[in-house]
Amino acid sequence: MTSPFLDECVAVLTRTPATLDSLLRGLPDVWTEATEGAGTWSPYVVVGHLIHGEKTDWIPRLKIILEFGAGRAFDTFDREAQFRDSRGKSLNTLLDEFAACRRESLDQLRSLNLQPAQLELQGKHPDLGLITVRQLLATWTTHDLGHVLQVSRTMAKRYKQEVGPWARYLSVMH
Repeated sequence: MTSPFLDECVAVLTRTPATLDSLLRGLPDVWTEATEGAGTWSPYVVVGHLIHGEKTDWIPRLKIILEFGAGRAFDTFDREAQFRDSRGKSLNTLLDEFAACRRESLDQLRSLNLQPAQLELQGKHPDLGLITVRQLLATWTTHDLGHVLQVSRTMAKRYKQEVGPWARYLSVMH
């Protein structure tokens, strides 16, 4: 990497697969299929979503910016694709697939040898309008962190009733 910003992003992006693997692999389904209610995602669904993002979002969008700039809008991201793509796969299979996809994405990112000036190149998001490479990479990084938080929060809320009065001291329950 050629910039501290890229190094910071890669430091987090590299760890996400192992973090989720350590947290989820081998757990009973009651933990990995739990949700926070109707219309929310389980840890299993989150991992499928992260795989779909690796395949269709971050690096593909980066390559669009590098090739076309803001002259070509990104393809629309299918936020529900994981329900179709993950069907019939075990969580362990998804965790392995996510780790492999992420390694490939980071290898591609490194091979681009982005220079500091390229972080300010602009692309066109179909809903948000103009964005920069820096914003795309920062969003990829914080997207990971948000989903790690989501998985942890969803799991913690399984015990909302069991913790009894301590729930008021546990911010994750609110």
